Amino acid sequence: MSDPKATRPLHFAAFVMNTTSHIVQGTWRRPSSRSVDFNDLDHWVDLAKTLERGRFDAIFFADVVGLYAPYRGDERKYFEAGLQVPSNDPSVLASALAYVTEHLGIAFTASILQEHPFNFARRISTLDHATKGRIAWNIVTNYLPNASRNFGLEGLTEHDERYAWADEYVDVTYKLWEGSWEEDALLQDRERGIHADYDKVHRINHVGKRYQVEGPHLVSPSPQRTPFLFQAGASEAGRTFAARNAEAVFLGAPNREAALRDTTDIRRRAVAVGRRADDLKFFQGLYVVPASTEAEAARLAAELDEWIDHDGHLAHMSGSIGIDFGYDDLDTPVGEIQTEGVQSVVGWIQDIVTDRPATLRDVAHHTATNLRIVGTPEKIADELAAWQASGVDGINLMNYEIPGSYEVFIDHVVPTLRERGLIQSEYRPGTLRHKIFGEGDRLPDRHPAARYRGAFGKTAADEELAGVN
Repeated sequence: MSDPKATRPLHFAAFVMNTTSHIVQGTWRRPSSRSVDFNDLDHWVDLAKTLERGRFDAIFFADVVGLYAPYRGDERKYFEAGLQVPSNDPSVLASALAYVTEHLGIAFTASILQEHPFNFARRISTLDHATKGRIAWNIVTNYLPNASRNFGLEGLTEHDERYAWADEYVDVTYKLWEGSWEEDALLQDRERGIHADYDKVHRINHVGKRYQVEGPHLVSPSPQRTPFLFQAGASEAGRTFAARNAEAVFLGAPNREAALRDTTDIRRRAVAVGRRADDLKFFQGLYVVPASTEAEAARLAAELDEWIDHDGHLAHMSGSIGIDFGYDDLDTPVGEIQTEGVQSVVGWIQDIVTDRPATLRDVAHHTATNLRIVGTPEKIADELAAWQASGVDGINLMNYEIPGSYEVFIDHVVPTLRERGLIQSEYRPGTLRHKIFGEGDRLPDRHPAARYRGAFGKTAADEELAGVN
């Protein structure tokens, strides 16, 4: 058992998506679930209030901008299962959620694919102003061919090239957020009639492979300037990108040993590029089924399992990795499947199911339950402390239904976590960045975005334009 005297609290974010069925497939059908109300703003407002009551650090919205790869030859299963379609733009909710809360961070996923960086930077800065510095951006590339075609590309951009694209994308936004306006450029001097000091607002004149952005940024410096930065890349290129740019990394490690390996590796990479190991926080995805006794928790988990759509989980996995498992029966032994690449993808299940041949149903069930903790609040606290000891700084708490998954966690597990010091009792004042790191509202000087502070002076084009106007 872990030491009940925790030395530091974990951070907690609610991992959600502006859709009906996100991670745990099929449980939206439970009578107690309100996940089908995702189109209703009150649904999200109520959840935000609940999360702040539980002292969660943030609500974290996943997102995709296309359909997953075909399952049984088409996308029918995704629509019939409500599997991340329909899905709404999560960023639209940010202002409303900030208005009804005081401290909760609002993190949303946005792909480099879906919006020009100039307009995206403007929208983020506007939201950061509106939320008093509580906005976070989960930076993603894109791994869905349909999403690429939705934005005019012929197909999926090659993997490493997507990260080269991301490097330039964030570079543009960093220049706009950190370098375009000097700190004291906005004067709003009523007596002199000078609103902003023109000499302290600069064009960025970015010219790159994909973007040409003159600037200046149209929004004055927001409380954080650059939003709090999440990233979730697990590949070689993704780890390097995270080490250079991320402040928080979302993990889906299958076990604590893998979490320790991944956090150690990415922290090492961060140090190699001039950052500190503790400049990154790692959030592991998990969900919980708590009860007052182990027996009751096991009963509730078994009841939950009856609602799980195993075919939906296999579709989600198939669509994510691009290997269509849909033509094989769920009870087909994995060893009998002849689909190219199957053994390298799902061979691990044969190490888990040892008393009989492992099947596709086992694969689906394991993906639905592997990141689940079932037990008393004390057992859950022990497990979370063990994850913390494996290099994890926070939990991205997944759900099987909204709002129930979060209400039961806050009402039954949080009191035990608070007793052990595993969750904050009160919020730190200030922006989301300061709440998480306690070192101020802005990115530290060792972050690559900081190199653009003071980097842009007046150019000949600026002076020429000033003469014309």
